[in-house]
Amino acid sequence: MNRAIDHLVLAVRDLDAARAFYARLGFTLTPKALHPWGTGNSLAQLQGSFLEILAVAEPAKIARPEPGGFSFGWFNASFLKKREGFSMLVLQTQDAAADRRAFAAAGLEAFQPFHFERQARLPDGAQATVAFTTAFVTDKRMPEAAFFTCQQHAPQYFWKPEYQKHANGALGVTEAVMRAPDPAAFRDFFAALQGKDAVGAGKGSLEVGAGKGRLTLLDPAGVAARFPGMEFAGPEDSPVFVAYRVKVADSTAVQALLRKNAVPHLRQGQVLTVGPRDAFGTAVEFAQA
Repeated sequence: MNRAIDHLVLAVRDLDAARAFYARLGFTLTPKALHPWGTGNSLAQLQGSFLEILAVAEPAKIARPEPGGFSFGWFNASFLKKREGFSMLVLQTQDAAADRRAFAAAGLEAFQPFHFERQARLPDGAQATVAFTTAFVTDKRMPEAAFFTCQQHAPQYFWKPEYQKHANGALGVTEAVMRAPDPAAFRDFFAALQGKDAVGAGKGSLEVGAGKGRLTLLDPAGVAARFPGMEFAGPEDSPVFVAYRVKVADSTAVQALLRKNAVPHLRQGQVLTVGPRDAFGTAVEFAQA
């Protein structure tokens, strides 16, 4: 049940501006794509995980959730009315429908699986159909964070080596970070989501295994210690995603790239952090493998 990180949803108000910034960070990005429900995205494909930079592209198409269903577009549009940032954590699966049944049996707030297809532009300019089935989970105590598992039905058309080569040497997402007033209070939720053996508590923290990566919940003091001098938006009385970590081959090379592209950053040992003020509401950590 310890599902690996599939991707992160990073909600922004200006997709073109975010694409330009992520290019300055050294990421290779896929062309912009549109969803039929009104959002648009661009991806940074890594090794087995990816970043989804998402914006509202066609507001008139954003629909409220139906009874028993979850509206990806509505959730992110509502999120963006408050702020930009890391809105959703997505986990890998081979069977989203089975996940939904397991989530419901564990007492989680689960929704009907959602299947969709879209056209993807391949590096040679050709078009191919990619398809996904998703199983969403929320918790009323976390109104500005959501989770879902994602089953890919045509991965051969999704993953492309041309899009997985990055100037910053990015290899994969290894950690997502949340700020929570009392991390231990959410132990049961994450045990139901990822399995009891995947969850461990510390002083002011909670660690949740996610394959070879992890989700870390920190209390405000822990966030302040890890990200000195950085301010994060979002409610302080409920958990919110504040940062993520990407594994890179050479942090010194990344620092040279950030300096060249005039990207403000903080270096702590082998970890480079770009703060939320610059990175559209989310701190981005580059950590040497």
